Amino acid sequence: MTISRPTPDKQKLSAGLHFVSTPIGAARDITLRALDILASADVLAAEDTRTLRHLMEIHGVALGDRPLIAYHEHNDASATPRLLAAMKDGKAVAYASEAGTPLVSDPGFQLARAAIAEGLTVLAAPGPSAVLCALTVSGLPSDRFMFAGFPPVTKSARLTFLEELSAVQATVILYESPKRIHQLLVDMVVSFGEARNAAVCRELTKRFEEVSRGTLAELAAAFDGRAVKGEIVVLVDRAAIAHADPVVVDAALNQALLTMTVKDAALAVSQAYGLPRRDLYQRALKLGG
Repeated sequence: MTISRPTPDKQKLSAGLHFVSTPIGAARDITLRALDILASADVLAAEDTRTLRHLMEIHGVALGDRPLIAYHEHNDASATPRLLAAMKDGKAVAYASEAGTPLVSDPGFQLARAAIAEGLTVLAAPGPSAVLCALTVSGLPSDRFMFAGFPPVTKSARLTFLEELSAVQATVILYESPKRIHQLLVDMVVSFGEARNAAVCRELTKRFEEVSRGTLAELAAAFDGRAVKGEIVVLVDRAAIAHADPVVVDAALNQALLTMTVKDAALAVSQAYGLPRRDLYQRALKLGG
């Protein structure tokens, strides 16, 4: 069992790993504690060293002769031992995400696990997070939410991924590329239903910040043919609790199967009754014999 204790203010940083959250857009969103850690750490590590160096220059934090080590998914095998060795040597290592909170769609997870496995101190200086910022401005329920990361790129894998999220009783939060935002919304209409409330947040905290709110059908139409840029967060409301009578649902499936394929019948009834398409597809297979 290991216990991590925070370093008292205005004292030298303790040896170990210190995660630093960085601004997602506005440079002034950095915290005072984050600046203190960046100024005091013996070794600095970052997903993107150029971004961290620029942020430090903006805030007048000198790098000096301290090492600044790149740490990302492509060099984890070589960078992790070097950073662990520094911590074991009694040095304070500060790791900064490219933007936002470390480990949230960020490669720092493996470094954290490795440090914890070695019994080293792991601490975090909280700060900006695109997930929480988007949830705050979305207008969707915030009492329970689920961050699901980036959807798969291929359509079949993406639809399966979305189907698994469609019945979640929480606001679902995703990241997406601007090149794929419209197709994602179209697929979400299929998996979640066209009437589900959602929000698309783009360029949060930046000059061209934009929040689009509406049903999934409205948002899919709004982004059809539209070229957009920047970081995007998509949020969708929780599924309504279904109370449809099984007898009524079976009757609707039987009627739909007279003129539709099993797949189309399941989709039509799922949208009509707000039920998970996957469950209705399995039921339709049984009814269809």
